[in-house]
Amino acid sequence: MVERNTLVEYCNKLLAADAFQDYCPNGLQVEGSDQVQRIVTGVTASQAMVDAAVQAKADLLLVHHGYFWKGESAAVVGIKQRRLRALLVNDVNLLAYHLPLDVHAELGNNVQLANLMGWRITGPLEVGNPRSVGLEGELAEPQSGEQLAKSLATALRREPLFIAGHQRPVKRIAWCTGAAQGYIDKAIALGVDAFITGEVSEPTVHAARENGIHFYAAGHHATERYGVQALGEHLAQVFGVQHEFIDIDNPV
Repeated sequence: MVERNTLVEYCNKLLAADAFQDYCPNGLQVEGSDQVQRIVTGVTASQAMVDAAVQAKADLLLVHHGYFWKGESAAVVGIKQRRLRALLVNDVNLLAYHLPLDVHAELGNNVQLANLMGWRITGPLEVGNPRSVGLEGELAEPQSGEQLAKSLATALRREPLFIAGHQRPVKRIAWCTGAAQGYIDKAIALGVDAFITGEVSEPTVHAARENGIHFYAAGHHATERYGVQALGEHLAQVFGVQHEFIDIDNPV
């Protein structure tokens, strides 16, 4: 068992949470029990995720997508009221890290996706940015575009949307988990063979075809399962607490 504030302070320092200007608050978003023995991790703090954490008797729910996003109504009504009520009534802490969990050099979503896929990291996607959200790398062996699509489907358990941009083998790639389809221009500037992210927009298809780059929309949820799991396992080892990852699937 560990004191909540000790665990939160550790996470904030580990992920350099204060260094980011983000779309939501990073760190403790909802205060619950003072003591933490059981952590449940998940991608998004949906009602189903909150209910699963309560069912699992979690003291703390750790997610990538939490609450209080910029631009949303501040009124505590509807689904916001129901989610917050479930956390507060059951004394469950909500801890959320967005960009800090994307970019962390060991536990981050992008590094963890590379580890899962066996990709070699060679540099940042955002050249000159020490906190680049995405990464550049290489496949272990050159593959066709179709082979890369199949390997993504097998590892992520979800068929990616594959937009073909050329016929040459794929060796150099760039990727950014989540909704980073707008970063395709950065991948094009790097001259890589393929860009992998979670989501797609209508202009992305034309950008890929007209610039000769393969594009893969492999799922926002599917590409961001892994950072929060790695962080949960790390906390379990450091503090001797229990950890369980619960996957509330999302097809997007």
